[in-house]
Amino acid sequence: MYCLIVSIAVVLFAIFPLTDTDVWWHLACAREWVTTWTPVREPVVNIHEFFQQTIAAIYNVGGAPLLVAFKALLWGSVFCLFLRRVKLSKIAVALTIVILFVFRYQFEIRPVVFSLLFLGIYWNVLPWLAQGYDDSKKRWAGAIGILFLQWIWCRCQGLYILGPIFGIATVAAYFDRNNLDRLALLALFALAMFGMPFLHSDGLLLAAYPFELLNRLVGLSPSATIFAKEIAENRSPLTLLLEGENFWTSLLMLACVVTGLVYAVKQLVGMIKNRALHAENRILKQIVLCTTAILALVAERNFVLFLPVFLNVVLPMIPELPFTKYANLVAVAFVLGLWGRSLLAYDSTMVSAQRVPVAAAEWMKTNSHDGRLFNDDRAGGYLAFVNPSDSTYIDGRFILKTADFFEQYLGFAENPEAFAEYAVQNQIGRVILPTRYYARWGKLIEDLNSKKGTWNRVHEDEYFVVFDR
Repeated sequence: MYCLIVSIAVVLFAIFPLTDTDVWWHLACAREWVTTWTPVREPVVNIHEFFQQTIAAIYNVGGAPLLVAFKALLWGSVFCLFLRRVKLSKIAVALTIVILFVFRYQFEIRPVVFSLLFLGIYWNVLPWLAQGYDDSKKRWAGAIGILFLQWIWCRCQGLYILGPIFGIATVAAYFDRNNLDRLALLALFALAMFGMPFLHSDGLLLAAYPFELLNRLVGLSPSATIFAKEIAENRSPLTLLLEGENFWTSLLMLACVVTGLVYAVKQLVGMIKNRALHAENRILKQIVLCTTAILALVAERNFVLFLPVFLNVVLPMIPELPFTKYANLVAVAFVLGLWGRSLLAYDSTMVSAQRVPVAAAEWMKTNSHDGRLFNDDRAGGYLAFVNPSDSTYIDGRFILKTADFFEQYLGFAENPEAFAEYAVQNQIGRVILPTRYYARWGKLIEDLNSKKGTWNRVHEDEYFVVFDR
């Protein structure tokens, strides 16, 4: 019952416009691989192909509204899988709904939702498989099904590596020295999960992708440091908090992560001291909670991996308190009221015009330009989707660019004169930049405005401006 209530709340909270700008790049790639006129790192592997084809099929049927409905159902399914069989007190349910409302804008249509969907299935199935390998047809069918899902996951997102890691954690949690045959089968199954990328045509590139992703996320190499520092979602919640970005949200995020990490470590240490290692499912949950908490501390974008595990493991510890019934009803009613009010602000098209150049792209379709296009990274995917004939400069898939290129691109925002020289050298004839919600380009816009005759402002709407040379 509580699982159903929480899942319905997630579905409702996930109903908001397509705010993640990368979704347009994915939709464009489902039609044809997107190339920019600037160089990309080689070799290139489209690890998101199955995700792209799925969302493109949904979009082609019902546009952005149907895609929003689809992602809401996906997120509801994710939390249903993780909270299945979990019993929460009434106050814990109310607190869960409040937390979900605060972090509702994490529920975007991104490849991570597929990763969490698969991980939620593993969360339920792998412990069941690990309880014993016998001749049961259901267990063997389950194992084959998991391997098939892992094969699909390898073509959805680089986080597919979490599948075999979860498999290894399951082997560790269900270790039984008195049943070496079962242990050997479990280990072989986990190794088979690691081998699924190699069943694809470009398996070696797929196998290496998660390590490159980790490098860009953490900044393990000097060349990747700029990606870890300059991309907001790659920064730690602690860093965002200290820099004053989304202060209260970052504070709550950090509080949840630290609470989860401390709780997991305390439980694991307690089980080791008390020699309670026979509680396999408890051990596995604490390992996953600890791992996802560390990932969330590394980068804000990983918080969504931590959240369903946190709700599964930590929130059930909150006891039922007296005299909280009416307080819970008031809290839930208040949150649902805020959610209902937020719906009034959404455009029926379910496309976030504040983040992508909806009006500017329509104008650009009927007004050609000479030379190449320079665009902000957040606009690149949308421009490639709605106007594929005009090659873009950059889009949100930073992993396809070198760190030096990305550093130069960011430098134009602070040094407009460098851009003026670069534009001449590279025959740039049009520039499109956001004027709101991403204030990085203020200096460059001001500089282009000051060079009338060389650069002319040819289009301006509420959110974007276009200059032609």
